[in-house]
Amino acid sequence: MSLFRRARGARPSRAPLGPDFARLWGASALTNLGDGALVAAGPLLVASLSSSPLAVSAAAALQTLPHLLFSLVAGALVDRLPRRGVLAAANLARGTVLALLTAAVLSGSATLWLVYAAVFVLGVGETLADTAYGSLLPSVVRRDELGRANARLALTFSLNNQLAGPPLGALMFAALAALPFGFDALVHLVSVLLVLRLRPVRTDPTARSGPTAPRTTLRAEIARGLAFVWGVPGLRVLCGCILVMNLAGVGAFAIWVLYAREHLELSETGFGLFVAAGAVGGVLGSQVYGWLEVRLGRAFLLRWGLVVEAATYPALALTTDGLVAGAVVVLFGAHTVVWGTAATTVRQRLTPDRLLGRVGGVYRLADLGGAALGAVAGGLLAEYAGLLVPFWVAAAALGLLAVSAWRPLVITDRL
Repeated sequence: MSLFRRARGARPSRAPLGPDFARLWGASALTNLGDGALVAAGPLLVASLSSSPLAVSAAAALQTLPHLLFSLVAGALVDRLPRRGVLAAANLARGTVLALLTAAVLSGSATLWLVYAAVFVLGVGETLADTAYGSLLPSVVRRDELGRANARLALTFSLNNQLAGPPLGALMFAALAALPFGFDALVHLVSVLLVLRLRPVRTDPTARSGPTAPRTTLRAEIARGLAFVWGVPGLRVLCGCILVMNLAGVGAFAIWVLYAREHLELSETGFGLFVAAGAVGGVLGSQVYGWLEVRLGRAFLLRWGLVVEAATYPALALTTDGLVAGAVVVLFGAHTVVWGTAATTVRQRLTPDRLLGRVGGVYRLADLGGAALGAVAGGLLAEYAGLLVPFWVAAAALGLLAVSAWRPLVITDRL
């Protein structure tokens, strides 16, 4: 039976997702709000210590670097160790580092290198925590409710991390520089209490039942995860899609501020509203995902999502009207949440419990690795070929991806 068969006459479930999902959702909501506050407060702190643009960009790079270095290792650890314990330990470590950073800022002893070290450690913790969140979800909700649960998590991310968090962080930093870091430390520590109250139940009968498998090395477990992804066509095509989408798309978004200022001629306030439009779209996408999933099916959402993405870049390149561009970004923000939720749900349904961490790690590496390389490529193209060239390159690449991935995206639930 196709995983993507359209449910005729079906209606989205309105039954509660259960107390364990509420706890996991609450922990995610808290940490997203705290991390969203640091989206603004982090660069403000670095800028207060150094006026160098390189210093600010280095902090952003150091936060992303652990995802590239440790995604595969994090996936193997999440599969090897109790996932609830990994998530609790990662959030406890992040809360502790943030508390120490808060003390340093309060005492005036914070230095640029101390901030860099803290940012890198926070990135390592985030790599473990994000992988654990995705791997825990199938054990706290039924598999047929994964789409609705993932949409709720996406809604929280859009609201807390992208809309509410950054302005809150900027306001707190203006009142007291240490305040947003102390706030983020507090919410991470509270999230640990919620995570420790989880009582996950494995829903996959092949998960870890039966005789205990002999313990192998992390390298062997990572290799097994990579081989599994490569051997399942649905997982392979999803990883390929997110890699190409970010290689091409992030190249355009890497010069977002220049596009807004030079091509759309927006003011700083206009640029802020332009960026927020994407988060508004994300909220809308999370709200309609359940309705779309039931009526259209995941294959439809994944296939036509690639078409929407391919059309986004020429639409942005061809308009010079800020309102039109903002409307396109709202649609794009909705698409990214819908596509990402569908892809995550499919990935979780195609993966046995024992491999959820490693498969998630492989996907995260393709996701963030593509984003990192795409940002560099987009900057070089804009610098030497023209500001709008990354948009046209992205349009061509996504068009080819939509054509080549159209048939493989008919994924079945047979592993």
